[in-house]
Amino acid sequence: MPELPDVEGFRRVLAEHTGEPIRSVTVLDAGVLRGVTARRLDAALRGHPFGEPRRHGKWLLAPAGGPVVLLHFGMTGSLSWHRADEPRHRHDRVVWRFRDGELRYRDMRKLQGVRLAADGEAAEHALDGLGPDASEVSRDGLADLLSGRRGRLKPTLTDQSVLAGLGNLLADEILWRARINPMRTAGDLDGPELTALHRAMRSVLRASIKAGRVPPRRTWLTGARDEPEGVCPRCGTPLSSRRVSGRRTVWCRTCQPK
Repeated sequence: MPELPDVEGFRRVLAEHTGEPIRSVTVLDAGVLRGVTARRLDAALRGHPFGEPRRHGKWLLAPAGGPVVLLHFGMTGSLSWHRADEPRHRHDRVVWRFRDGELRYRDMRKLQGVRLAADGEAAEHALDGLGPDASEVSRDGLADLLSGRRGRLKPTLTDQSVLAGLGNLLADEILWRARINPMRTAGDLDGPELTALHRAMRSVLRASIKAGRVPPRRTWLTGARDEPEGVCPRCGTPLSSRRVSGRRTVWCRTCQPK
């Protein structure tokens, strides 16, 4: 599932192909278009170059001479660069063609997709419901976001209206690093716990952004969470797993006691 680090990787791919006019936009599956037709998308973008893209949480915004393309990758999406003669994947949905190749939006499940805003102001308005980007939140900002919240900590961290960018893998990894139980009440963390949580978030995001994903390293929870009999990489305790607010949550009962 693409999370903040993955989308930052997609932003870098797009940033490498700015400044050159888009020759055409081919929609292979209109099921990923949201609020725009294939004809309008092509007409709005053809002949315009992409400008410098930016990311907010799990969203990628790509200005194109006025209009702004908004991309969300749902659970299975990606954005990649290919030679024009490279065979297309069966899950390629939208293709932006350039002189020397193609950008391809690929998504198996089509839960989100591609939107078009008339301008930068409209694009920003489309993101009004999101919280601040997780990579930019200060320790005090995180404390303010969690203050008074009565829900469990894990669902709060993955609520995009609270904090944009964290998904299942990141939230579990961050909480494991901070030694905080995911079932804790979000607003009940004390000062040292908030500091540990923020420090863990910064560290995990920094390493994950560099890798372009949440890396399944042997020393990370991510590297053990999907093993049939996974154990905590830190203490060796068998990992616990249960669904919390509909999401599989993994933690160590020894390192993350209630």
